[in-house]
Amino acid sequence: MNQPTGPDAPRARPPAVSVVVCVYTEDRWADILAAVASVRDQSAPAHETLLVVDHNAALLRRLAKHYGDDGAGAAAGPGGEVRVLANAGPRGLSAGRNTGVAESTGEIIAFLDDDAVAERDWLRRFADAYADPRVMAVGGRTAPVWESRRRPAWFPEEFDWVVGCTYRGLPPGRVRVRNVLGGNASFRRAAFEAAGGFACGIGRNGDRLPLGCEETELCIRLTRALPDAVLLIDDRAVIHHRVPAPRERFRYFRTRAYAEGVSKALVAGSVGSREGLATERRYVTRVLPAGVARGVRDALLGRPGGAGRAGAIVAGVAAAAGGYALGAIRARRGAGRFVIPAAVAPPGPGDDGGGGDDGESGRHRSRGGERT
Repeated sequence: MNQPTGPDAPRARPPAVSVVVCVYTEDRWADILAAVASVRDQSAPAHETLLVVDHNAALLRRLAKHYGDDGAGAAAGPGGEVRVLANAGPRGLSAGRNTGVAESTGEIIAFLDDDAVAERDWLRRFADAYADPRVMAVGGRTAPVWESRRRPAWFPEEFDWVVGCTYRGLPPGRVRVRNVLGGNASFRRAAFEAAGGFACGIGRNGDRLPLGCEETELCIRLTRALPDAVLLIDDRAVIHHRVPAPRERFRYFRTRAYAEGVSKALVAGSVGSREGLATERRYVTRVLPAGVARGVRDALLGRPGGAGRAGAIVAGVAAAAGGYALGAIRARRGAGRFVIPAAVAPPGPGDDGGGGDDGESGRHRSRGGERT
């Protein structure tokens, strides 16, 4: 029997999207509530929102109480249910994300930073891209929200990745990329089943030295496991990421650039420099020289911040190069290795998520609860 075509043809069911937000400190309480509220206000509703608490029993209890149903068994509220979980693995963002993936039930798993809010069509843009079955990951655009209310004059857009945001040099539109950026990203569940989870020992870990690149390593591993996989960035899938005042300072800029160099060396040592640095070569040889040239031009024209931006780019490259050199030495000596978990599967019947947190149960479940 022929299926109808044209405007009367039945549309494919949009994929169920689980949203994972990893949290670790009560200092971001208002940010966490705002992040969850933005998910629950999506034009394409989330299937569920999972708050994964990184070894902080007080925050776990507070969130469970805030989103809890107090034993009333209330139905899920607008935007799907909110589930509060303890990180079942070691401290750090990677293990928290893996916990969220393992406990989620959606076909797509999206990740949102705990200090960011998503625009209303964020999930709809992700879901649209997954109409192509080859697509295994989709990222979006992350815009900075400076606590000082304006970008520091010296801070180059080419280095917005320092504060977890989309940087100048990424191509516009919906384009194919080597890797997505973890704070605004989504993956098909099949990606984790094929490649395993996020590597532990390389990503963020509370307020310690801000290492990163765990999503880069995962994406390279994914395309090795599934050579036909397509990874995309759609700059219409927008989130707004808060940048606190300490991260607007040059000291943080330099420290974060150094840590990125260390991370890149660890990834290159694992996957090889050809894949591990393919995108970075274009960035360093084309994007950054153009940024320096713009800064020098602006300085010559008397525009504020031009010399500072040019100098910051040079300083950022030097810091990253120093970090890379140290990371390469550590990698050759066998130090700084990270653990790649096996394929992440959803929990089986009766599985409570395991991994208690400082005496707390590993999982708190909330259906609906207070609208934030």
